[in-house]
Amino acid sequence: MLRYAATRLVAGVPTLVLVSVFIFSLIHITPGDPAILLAGDNATPAQVEAIRARLKLDLPLWQQFGLWFLDALRLDLGSSVYSGKPVTELIMQRIEPTLVLGLTTILLTILIAIPLGAYAAWRVNTFVDRLAMGFAVIGFSVPVFVIGYVLLYVFAVKWRLFPVQGYKPLSEGMFAALHSVTLPATALALVFAALIARVTRAAVLDVLGENYIRTTRAKGLSAPRILFIHALKSAGVPVVTVVGIGFATLIGGVVVTESVFNIPGIGRLTVDAITRRDYPVIQGVILFFSAALILINLLVDLTYALIDPRVRG
Repeated sequence: MLRYAATRLVAGVPTLVLVSVFIFSLIHITPGDPAILLAGDNATPAQVEAIRARLKLDLPLWQQFGLWFLDALRLDLGSSVYSGKPVTELIMQRIEPTLVLGLTTILLTILIAIPLGAYAAWRVNTFVDRLAMGFAVIGFSVPVFVIGYVLLYVFAVKWRLFPVQGYKPLSEGMFAALHSVTLPATALALVFAALIARVTRAAVLDVLGENYIRTTRAKGLSAPRILFIHALKSAGVPVVTVVGIGFATLIGGVVVTESVFNIPGIGRLTVDAITRRDYPVIQGVILFFSAALILINLLVDLTYALIDPRVRG
């Protein structure tokens, strides 16, 4: 298992290098001179040259990439043009709200989607099945920001059960932090649960037609035992695949959701950096998210190996 994990980790290195090349190219494929864009319309030639020298834009392109890549390996992603703070420090300051929001969303998604999809497969072509799949279609069709505003109006403005916006740090208590991210996490979870529920239903439905499932039914095993011990284990690979894809796309949802609910996470940092044309921060955040995606893919591959030992070869 350790050898398989090491192999998958090494396989992610070329991907990270290619992503680094693309991220570095962002500042160069932008129309116009990046130094002039950063300096503004009223900047003097001396100010533009100072920015160009600070960002090392006066060096050959290959040399710029080499210096940037070596600094990135040391977790030195440069400094923000807007605030002057190191990009790594800005990311670390914003990582807690994003992690709490992401982990809460993952937990809610799994608790909603997998039981719903499995039970819909068990009660196929019944009212319960149609209701569950109707929820899945609506949840996947409605944009996350629309769901977020509806939840805000109902549960925050009208019923006042949750805060309208903001985030309570973990230093103020676990309950306070979870209470502040419940609405945004629910908005994200409803979208991703819809996709995962549909795939879970299809995968479990295929397994329920197998002979060994008929045998478990003939033995009189309970429905929960058949579904969650026998059927789901066999249907695990496609379910894990779509869960991995869903959590990869969760990154885009986090950016939108943090803006709607005014959560000071990495998604909000990304929006602010794009608005201010703060290229070092944009590059650093994209690299951070890319590394997170590679880690998610690694975890998905390891889960494959746990579910189906044949994957390990």
